[in-house]
Amino acid sequence: MGNVEENRLMPEAWQQGPRYGTPNTFMQIPGSRDMSKADVAIVGFPLDLGTIIRSGARYGPRGIRTSSMHIGQHGLETEELTEPFKSLRIVDYGDIEMPFGYIEEAVRRIEDAVTDIISQDVFPVCLGGDHTVSLPILRALYKKHGKISLVHFDAHPDFWEPPKDMPLHHGTMFRIASDEGIMDPATSVQVGIRGRPSMGIVENVRAAGITVITGEEFWHTGVEATIEKIKTATRGRPVHISYDIDSVDPGFAPGTGTPEVAGLTSREAMALVKGLRGVGVVGFDIVEVAPVYDISEITSLLAANLVLQFLLTLVPEAK
Repeated sequence: MGNVEENRLMPEAWQQGPRYGTPNTFMQIPGSRDMSKADVAIVGFPLDLGTIIRSGARYGPRGIRTSSMHIGQHGLETEELTEPFKSLRIVDYGDIEMPFGYIEEAVRRIEDAVTDIISQDVFPVCLGGDHTVSLPILRALYKKHGKISLVHFDAHPDFWEPPKDMPLHHGTMFRIASDEGIMDPATSVQVGIRGRPSMGIVENVRAAGITVITGEEFWHTGVEATIEKIKTATRGRPVHISYDIDSVDPGFAPGTGTPEVAGLTSREAMALVKGLRGVGVVGFDIVEVAPVYDISEITSLLAANLVLQFLLTLVPEAK
């Protein structure tokens, strides 16, 4: 990460004005595509052409940014005050234009955008969009870091065998990534998998080498043991974190396309992300937020807080 005191875009009066009257950037941070003045870039991919059941995730990036205005410039703990913006230069890259009706072209544009960001040694924090967006993100990360380990929070394994002629949708991308050799199943972990469609292929996912912690297993295992399993599986590897909001129970996150009951609580979701500090993360996405199905912004607000909680894990530890 760069020296935050040099070429900093953050204004001194950041967040002192009325939050409802500012530009629609994440937590009112500066919007910029000048990566020479950034350590972290938040970028939106408003795509839901890969959705199978309920569309609407195209509005996810806008919803997350809008709900982020409710968040102050600090974390949930006293020692996190003013972080991560004190230690990191964080900018909002804006959304990448998605061509409606052309998923292959949209996927190409996502890969190009992430490639541009990481080629300048800036960390990508990606706002979906449906989960299809993770495939081009992984492709971009692979070009820089080699084979990627995946830490995947979701109700669904998204490892279904892709149809021959129309392979791209939000349930196939990790199978495709595995088949392309850009993702390493043996050092990857999925957390929260549940529901009848998902449980039908869990054994196939495990046979491919991925460590699967089902929703029922997580209930008995708990946060700390799950984090330890993640760190053990991914130790020494470049890791991409993919956070599907439907890993959370619809009582806490109803605004999503494929909700599944008996999921994580919002507190568990936050604790799991907080526990990722020290993992060798090279990319992060949060996906499947569909504001049209939300209630009082609670899903978008949780997603925005998960982004902030993840940013806190990037703050260098005090020596």
